[in-house]
Amino acid sequence: MDNNYGSDFMTIVDEDGTEFELEILSTLEYNGCTYLAVIPAGAEDEGDLEVSILKSVEEDGEPILCAIEDEEELQSVYDLIMDELYAEEDEEE
Repeated sequence: MDNNYGSDFMTIVDEDGTEFELEILSTLEYNGCTYLAVIPAGAEDEGDLEVSILKSVEEDGEPILCAIEDEEELQSVYDLIMDELYAEEDEEE
């Protein structure tokens, strides 16, 4: 896979204060919400990538990222993001 996704990184902090650097693979607007497909920064060198899908929601006027708890919503968003990522990969080849 070509390394064309490497320009978008962000750092998030969990409720315990632990920082994580993530690479954003894709952003999707779906049903009025913003979703991000992310992997841990530098994970491209590892064998199996585990893509996480996070949802951006507003809390106290600030955007925060959270896990998607609804399985149907998660599957729909995952399918759309994977289709988009594979379409971009096919265009590059």
